[in-house]
Amino acid sequence: MSTLINRYIDHTALKAGTSLDQITKLCQEAKDYDFHSVCLNSYFVKKAVELLRGSTTLVCTVVGFPLGGSTMETKRFEAMKAIAEGAKEVDMVVNISAIKSKEWQYVLDDMSSLSQVCHQQGGLLKVILETCLLTEEEKKKVCELALKAQVDFVKTSTGFSTGGATIEDIKLMKSIVGTQAGIKASGGIRDLKTAMAMIDAGATRLGTSASVDIIKGLTSNSSY
Repeated sequence: MSTLINRYIDHTALKAGTSLDQITKLCQEAKDYDFHSVCLNSYFVKKAVELLRGSTTLVCTVVGFPLGGSTMETKRFEAMKAIAEGAKEVDMVVNISAIKSKEWQYVLDDMSSLSQVCHQQGGLLKVILETCLLTEEEKKKVCELALKAQVDFVKTSTGFSTGGATIEDIKLMKSIVGTQAGIKASGGIRDLKTAMAMIDAGATRLGTSASVDIIKGLTSNSSY
């Protein structure tokens, strides 16, 4: 596992003030360390595709980010445009208001709509639950609906709310989705120990802006 941890990583820059220079640096790091993808706002998709051309690193973008409250149609348009511009993966925030209102059909339709759009265009869909805002029962229900919607991954967090990924949430999500969907741990993963703990708990992808520090921790710690 240790030699492949770089391929678990979505190297991330999603802050509002992120500059083009920072995106250029992000993409260069992603190429240097052969990360699975760069995850960035859709404004930068075209540039990232250009910067990563010829590498094995994919471009991932976010939709309905970070609150999840935009309409289904808006999310569809965001995803379609991003994939048309070269994004291969889309991380969509689930409609948390619909969850809290127990509008489960809407939650399912919201995910199914994006799943269809992404798959028709050759893309992959991850659904962000924002686990820190949900009860255990809500997390289970959303994971069950995510499987019905045929999403590719369920993801813990945006990194912009009240909490990030936890071992407990990864294990809970794993207990529902099993091997039918991947699990992306995101939010608060800043060192090698935390990254490995998330993988051990069942995460199959890691979203982090501390990717280089994690890899440096790997090379300096022979126990991993």
